[in-house]
Amino acid sequence: MAQILVRDLESDVVEKLKVRAKKHGRSLQGEARQILTQSAGLSAGEAQKRSRQWHKKLAGRKFPDTTNMLSKDRGR
Repeated sequence: MAQILVRDLESDVVEKLKVRAKKHGRSLQGEARQILTQSAGLSAGEAQKRSRQWHKKLAGRKFPDTTNMLSKDRGR
């Protein structure tokens, strides 16, 4: 895995990250990693790969028709 170094962060930013990390039960490094990973998002290829994986997992399963249930719920 690659590593990065972020220089010259304001001390208040670091403190906010520490608070956020503690709230989520992570280290400062773990919190920064999570933020960067989420911010980078999925590439189109990764999204397609995940979609294919779920399609395989759900293949052959039968799901009920929920039209009636939704219609009744909307009528409440």
